Amino acid sequence: MNAMVETQNIRMMQGNEAVAEGALAAGCRFYAGYPISPSSEIAEILSARLPRFGGRFIQMEDEIGSVAAIIGASLTGAKSMTATSGPGFSLMQENLGYASLAEIPIVIVNVMRVGPSTGMPTSPSQGDVMQARWGTHGDHPVVALAPSSVKESFQLTVEAFNISEELRVPVILLLDEVIGHMREKVLLPDPGSLRVSERKKASGPREGLLPYKPDADGVPPMALFGQGHRCHVTGLYHDERGFASSSPANASALIRRLHDKIEMAKDRITITQGVGLDDAEVVVVAYGSTARASLRAVKDAREKGIKAGLLKLMTIWPFPAERVKAALGPKVKHVIVPEMNLGQLVGEVERAVYGAAPVTPVSKVSGHLFQPVEVLRVIEDAVADRVGFTNRRGG
Repeated sequence: MNAMVETQNIRMMQGNEAVAEGALAAGCRFYAGYPISPSSEIAEILSARLPRFGGRFIQMEDEIGSVAAIIGASLTGAKSMTATSGPGFSLMQENLGYASLAEIPIVIVNVMRVGPSTGMPTSPSQGDVMQARWGTHGDHPVVALAPSSVKESFQLTVEAFNISEELRVPVILLLDEVIGHMREKVLLPDPGSLRVSERKKASGPREGLLPYKPDADGVPPMALFGQGHRCHVTGLYHDERGFASSSPANASALIRRLHDKIEMAKDRITITQGVGLDDAEVVVVAYGSTARASLRAVKDAREKGIKAGLLKLMTIWPFPAERVKAALGPKVKHVIVPEMNLGQLVGEVERAVYGAAPVTPVSKVSGHLFQPVEVLRVIEDAVADRVGFTNRRGG
């Protein structure tokens, strides 16, 4: 009987489809978005699937309206999401900052394509990594996750909602186009086996409520619109009542708390995976589809007698510096960071390594995937001491 149930849960799925199914499994009941390649399948699937779960789908006039709509829905208590790609993600930045400061849980999926501007709409890229962290102005908090498979697309979508709900923070899911459009066999878990988090809600007397007074974890219970508690929401710096305050002491305390609540949860929300790190002399740090090519390269290097290892990052922001440091055993002589950009995350790796080993960025911006042999060549050169801090061009 169990074998029959497992067989029924096996699906051949596209990455974008896995995101949609993960959102439903996590309890998403509101989606607002605007079609844009290569993310449009997410909207198409949810337009049909959400009503069956009692949810709502709205196609908005643009991406600015889309993120505004999911912010509004979240304020009423609905788990809310939108999906887009580079140009649309650019338009969302102002409201992303608003959600960060007002502590409104939302999930934004960015299926990355080659940019800037219109770029190449259906070609893969990892060019929005820094935008995910610093795209909007100010010292805003944010969490960003990056899957490297269809299965992880499902799992990390669920986790994106959990983190967003638990910490009252926007969470960005970064897929590159290949992950969004590739198809793989996925064994979907039974819904009852998933860990699904819900936001803390304000309770107690309605009079005198301080809607932005945090608990010990730095996260205030959320007063939901339409459920009796009064809550003033603003993009201005505000006090615990929710009303604007320009007090220097209040401003400092607020912005530090917004970051501290993520820092306190950092170990819990940091997701990485290591392969062959125990005795590695060369470590590859990679994420997204690039991690797939890197894994094959590491295995090929091992077959050639090279002690190579892989640290795959699934949490991109906050950057898992401690995990990078931990991957640097006493034998590590070189670190390689392949990215489908001109080097966006490699600087964070260099800061974490802090001179313990040379770090080589490997860039590819042609709109094509990394091939395992391209990463393998750099691993071989590292062993031969033929590479250093220079940026290797991969195409």
